Amino acid sequence: MTESVVEPFPCARFIKEIGRGPHGARALSREDTYALYGAMLDGRVSDLELGAVLLAYRLKGESADELAAMLAAAQASSAPLRVSGAVSIPSYNGARKQPNLVPLLALLLAREGVPTLVHGVTEDPGRVTSAEIFACLGIAACASHSDIETALAERRLAFAPVEVLVPKLARLLALRRVMGVRNSTHTLIKILQPFAPAGLRLVNYTHPSYRDSLAELFLGHPEAAAGGALLARGTEGEAVADTRRQVQIDWLHDGIADTLVSPERSSQGETGPELPAARDAETTARWIESVLAGKAPVPPTLARQVEHIVGIAQGQARQG
Repeated sequence: MTESVVEPFPCARFIKEIGRGPHGARALSREDTYALYGAMLDGRVSDLELGAVLLAYRLKGESADELAAMLAAAQASSAPLRVSGAVSIPSYNGARKQPNLVPLLALLLAREGVPTLVHGVTEDPGRVTSAEIFACLGIAACASHSDIETALAERRLAFAPVEVLVPKLARLLALRRVMGVRNSTHTLIKILQPFAPAGLRLVNYTHPSYRDSLAELFLGHPEAAAGGALLARGTEGEAVADTRRQVQIDWLHDGIADTLVSPERSSQGETGPELPAARDAETTARWIESVLAGKAPVPPTLARQVEHIVGIAQGQARQG
């Protein structure tokens, strides 16, 4: 039995365009971007050229057109999940200073009948991941696409490690440990559309410039915006409401941006909501259980986030 030969993908002409630095670099065409990123996902780009491409985009930044093409290639690299009316929550940052409340958000949505997928890394040194908190809650990570679909159908909740959901993207994400810096895939994984029919995505940003580029992407590229996205500033990089202050939440869909929640400033001296006493996974898990049992209140900003997500997801399910 002969092994299939992976045909190399020469990148010199692409690097020549995107590798001229932040002022001289030019964006690639949609066709070239799709071909290049697809080859990167397929492992057809040499290590030397792959590093050059990743660093070039790190310096240049991706245009909205390039992001749309990369996203299309990323989504074509893996079979979609066949779930209707679902919501996806990327969880790739974890908690450093505050408790990670992504699992609470997901459980509250599931309790409202919304199929909710959390996808992310299982561990991250120095951070508390959603996977670790789910494990403390007795919710095991899914091991296959079939497991994910079954969990969403039966309990309306699933956690999928990135290696299970989109293994080709996981390989590029892991290069951060080798190169020391993030790459385009760290943006793409947070805007990935894992469902067919398309479901609502929670998308967060840290720097204002990313908000502008993501808004341009979703408003200018209907294929990238399918299912819509709730865009808001992240909490330590996670797509869960900040319990300390109300941030703006925009719903990007059908070429328009609806501001669902406007930002509010916290009053000086105002007492914040009750939160876990520590940020470790076990303490956070036990506190989440107390909230679900009604022994501790849901933080107001989180309750507002749940209300908007449920309204949109249920509306999409009825339309589907």
